[in-house]
Amino acid sequence: MKKPNILVVDDNRGVLTAVKLLLAPHYPQIHTLTSPVNLISTIQSEKIDILLLDMNFRAGINNGNEGLFWLNEVKTTHPQVDVILCTAYAEINLAITGIKQGASDFMVKPWDNKKLLETLENIAKKRIVATGKKKDENSIPSMFWGSSIKMQKLKQLIEKTATTDANILITGENGTGKEMLAREIHKQSHRSIQSMVSLDMGAITESLFESELFGHVKGAFTDAKMDREGKFEAANHSSLFLDEIANLPYALQAKLLASIQNRTITKVGSNQAINIDIRLICATNANLPAMVRNKEFREDLLYRINTIKIEIPPLRERKEDITELAQLFITKYSKRYNRQCIELSETAKNTLLSHTWPGNIRELQHTIEKAVIVSEGKIIEGKDLDIDHSMTVETKECQAKTLEDMEYQMIKQSITKNQGNLSIVASELGISRQTLYNKIKKYEL
Repeated sequence: MKKPNILVVDDNRGVLTAVKLLLAPHYPQIHTLTSPVNLISTIQSEKIDILLLDMNFRAGINNGNEGLFWLNEVKTTHPQVDVILCTAYAEINLAITGIKQGASDFMVKPWDNKKLLETLENIAKKRIVATGKKKDENSIPSMFWGSSIKMQKLKQLIEKTATTDANILITGENGTGKEMLAREIHKQSHRSIQSMVSLDMGAITESLFESELFGHVKGAFTDAKMDREGKFEAANHSSLFLDEIANLPYALQAKLLASIQNRTITKVGSNQAINIDIRLICATNANLPAMVRNKEFREDLLYRINTIKIEIPPLRERKEDITELAQLFITKYSKRYNRQCIELSETAKNTLLSHTWPGNIRELQHTIEKAVIVSEGKIIEGKDLDIDHSMTVETKECQAKTLEDMEYQMIKQSITKNQGNLSIVASELGISRQTLYNKIKKYEL
């Protein structure tokens, strides 16, 4: 990854020399100016990423107004540039003003060399993550609505609710596309100018939940070697998607509730409240009302995240969409594997329609990918579809039971089938290993 271009503006040539000597081993592109007169043109010509800006240039004037003026000029003309304000006068009010006006951080001169390097490293990492998010979101396909009545009704509901800031709870079985729907809601919202921030609650250990959600300060615990931004702070002015919300430990649910209600967070190891402005979208395949009755999920939290509930129907309840989805996946994987698969035979279509798809869209996608790889010619035949009919029968028997009964049977069968190899089981079921461990513990398998 390309190192950021850094510009240092300070009227003290000794400071400029010292900074160049300190940063040269870490950042090959370092530019300096003794006056901000040519600041804007230099940012443009040298493609500056990070600016270290002194706040006082005129002799005898030390109120920091010059720095704030040039900060405003930079954020107006080049908002993508991260600005670190530098001053010899540790005035907290000035620091707060600078941060509010768009500065990324604040350094007091004479600065600590280690602290300066850490600050630059943190900003550089955030820039890489932000760039990655934009690329990821640009590569995400649009939501497939299909032609079924249930999905068309769902589409109408999304069009009504996406433009609001109401908290949304998305429910549905594994593999129905809950995260994709969350991204579609964000895409249609007024917050879409920012990247949606996601957290899979089933993929992190219980001890890290609080740090992942709210962040921590340096020294908060043994491995906290520097300040860390949590998902809430990262999603400020955007949407925060919490997948598998049912995995949140009961003890932390009160803290999540307080953050939603007060619109503030407090990092682990800190007493300072941070204001946040997010649109919360949660998802789960669990029965939250049942968890409330069992004292596993807070009722007041459920009300908070459940302003609007959206349930995605399983694939077996919208069979009209199966062949359309299959054809989309054929096109996708034919291109990826340079194959000439164009369409499904009638036998293949009937095979797809007769299956109950316990793994929903995710299972269909995996099935089609394998079919594209093994098929011969331009037609996918029924024999090319590697469908586990024993699972289909098992699922049919479970349809009259609860979703939890079905989930229990699927996990149990997959563990037996794969001889206890939990990595393969997690991959086959389309869930993380941590989620699988949690469910094995839940069902006492």
